[in-house]
Amino acid sequence: MQIYVIDREGSEHALEAIPGWRIMEIIRDSGLPITAECGGACACATCHIYVDPEWWDKLEPRNEEENNTLDLAFDVSEYSRLSCQILFNENLDGLKMTLAPE
Repeated sequence: MQIYVIDREGSEHALEAIPGWRIMEIIRDSGLPITAECGGACACATCHIYVDPEWWDKLEPRNEEENNTLDLAFDVSEYSRLSCQILFNENLDGLKMTLAPE
């Protein structure tokens, strides 16, 4: 299973994805530049991503805590998510996203 991440320079990376892992962990452990300062506690917005629109409805909706934390982020769009709040599962095989600006 894989996810596809476009880095800040525009290059796409296919990353091996493990069910039960947070998207943030998959990106971080692959070596791509994602800060994730709070380690996945939904407190910093440094794991901000843009989910490809075709995948948006396949994700669980953002909760209030995630919405509040995204208020701290820059360049938030309607497809913004915190990658620490998305748990990978088989239904997300092929998920596409872009790293948000730092």
